[in-house]
Amino acid sequence: MPGFCAPSGQNITQWLCRHAVKVRKMCRRASVSSTEKKKIVQQKLASEPEKNVSVADTCVASNEMKNKAYKICREFLSGSWKSISSNDMIFKTVGGGLSNLLYYCSLPETHTPLCGEPSQVLMRMYGQIHGDQDASTITESIICTLLSERALGPKLFGVFPGGRLEEYIPARALVTEQIRKPEISLSISRKLARLHALQAPLTKEPTWLFDNMEKWLAVRNEILPNSIPKAVKPFAKKLMEFDYKREMAWLREIFKRAQSPVMFCHNDLQEGNILHMESKESDGSSADENLVFIDFEYCSYNYRGFDIANHFCEWAYDYSHPEYPLFKESIDQYPTEEQRRAFLEEYLKTLKSSSIHGDIDPKVNTIEHLLEETETFTLASHIMWSLWSLNSAHSSKINFGYWEYGAARLRRYLELKERLMERLELSSN
Repeated sequence: MPGFCAPSGQNITQWLCRHAVKVRKMCRRASVSSTEKKKIVQQKLASEPEKNVSVADTCVASNEMKNKAYKICREFLSGSWKSISSNDMIFKTVGGGLSNLLYYCSLPETHTPLCGEPSQVLMRMYGQIHGDQDASTITESIICTLLSERALGPKLFGVFPGGRLEEYIPARALVTEQIRKPEISLSISRKLARLHALQAPLTKEPTWLFDNMEKWLAVRNEILPNSIPKAVKPFAKKLMEFDYKREMAWLREIFKRAQSPVMFCHNDLQEGNILHMESKESDGSSADENLVFIDFEYCSYNYRGFDIANHFCEWAYDYSHPEYPLFKESIDQYPTEEQRRAFLEEYLKTLKSSSIHGDIDPKVNTIEHLLEETETFTLASHIMWSLWSLNSAHSSKINFGYWEYGAARLRRYLELKERLMERLELSSN
């Protein structure tokens, strides 16, 4: 994630509900209200009473973090930050989860910037990082810097062991209904084309998709049948018994035929990862400038068809649904062919003005090709997130219908596969 932005004024409560608990994907950002969060904490404490933490201990921890934040801000931001004390600095916990802790730091009203330094920043502290996630945080910082330089994301003010300082921008995340609006959809298409045109210092091999599926599939062997709650067993059974290995082998062959160019991709472009910057609403900025893509933890070089297809799929899933399983599937909201054509036409128009346009075979840069390309990679979106759900059902402590979501995505995968096989006369044998 190149930046983490929060709203100002009246939108703060809504934003905190959406972002207080950052869950990797969690239907890739299911909202958790303060009440739900409290229940989760209470359940955790009830199951582990020996780990209860007193209010005094919490205050000490908060003061320690504030002092640490103060020292980091002084060191990296300089200017007026060096003339205030730790007590002067405005410090608030914004939110976070297992992977990140987020803090808002600001100069007091009595101090103004001296030499262009920011008056407020967001400090991100990495949480439970281990194993190959270390490489992920390095990648994210690199991408954050790159996007900042290209004016595609918030500025990066400092990287330090265990975290980084980012630009704080008053903003709000989009909701599912908004990404369907024509003007916003076209703006997203243009931003996505600009993103795909970036040259990032990452491996150019498109291994991300199958690497993740293999990793998440391996978790299935660790899941004990008696550990699955009775209420979700019908959904879990579908995921536990499905022959993912066979499907993945078939998909590898199908994707070779798709002729989808490999580009720098976001890989999780859903509504919660697109922010609208409120501060620019009345300053004459274009619609594109008002939108910022965030959460680049899954970014990689990948087939462009996946990135576009995955975004189209998000039109049909609402992760702010208040009742369990905390998501709502509305397949009738999937973009129509007319809506997809409008998106792809704007995408190609922007891509053709980029520096990489000449490197792409003209035959694949047509709307007709992209329609088939994205339809093919919709298979990848459905099956990959079904595996993500299986993995999350086993490892996540957050209350969410992972088994139900995984079963829903797998069902859509099978339905689409049948249609594609009929149309293209394909065989999975």
